[in-house]
Amino acid sequence: MQDLMEVIKGRRSVRKFQDKEIPDDILNNVFEAAKWSQSWANTQCWEIIVIKSNDIKKKLQTAITDKNPAFKAIGAAPIILGICAKLNSSGYYKGIVTTKFGDWFMFDMGLLCQNICLSAHCFGLGSVIVGLFDHDKAKEVLKVKEGYELVTLIPIGYPEKIPSAPNRKEIKDFVHYDVF
Repeated sequence: MQDLMEVIKGRRSVRKFQDKEIPDDILNNVFEAAKWSQSWANTQCWEIIVIKSNDIKKKLQTAITDKNPAFKAIGAAPIILGICAKLNSSGYYKGIVTTKFGDWFMFDMGLLCQNICLSAHCFGLGSVIVGLFDHDKAKEVLKVKEGYELVTLIPIGYPEKIPSAPNRKEIKDFVHYDVF
């Protein structure tokens, strides 16, 4: 098993995949990592749709502009994960929203997606979190139930190419002590 910092530093957004299936045991390990994601008051407000059908992938591509670098990845990746969130759950107490920012599901989905992408990387898989698409159209294609929102799509598979690391800010440029 890789060192955690190696995994964090080594994970990239991958948009080109080999034509190679992902074994069920590896995929289940990725889902095990997802299962252990933290969430507001342990609401675990996520649902994951595993898309293997080429027909559904093609329909999903109609919800994405072909100028989006993830357009080809949606059609080429062996698996697309549709990450959905139950609404009015995370950030709520007895049916009342409790945070300044309202429904907390986006924060929980960020934690979930990070666990998915880092664990996938540990198993030699690449992934990319896709956020720029017609969510309502994709939600319709995937038949997402009322009361849930399709938050993101994650193409996942064995990378054809791993991009180099982008430049990062220096710690001193974003960490503040005591006050901003």
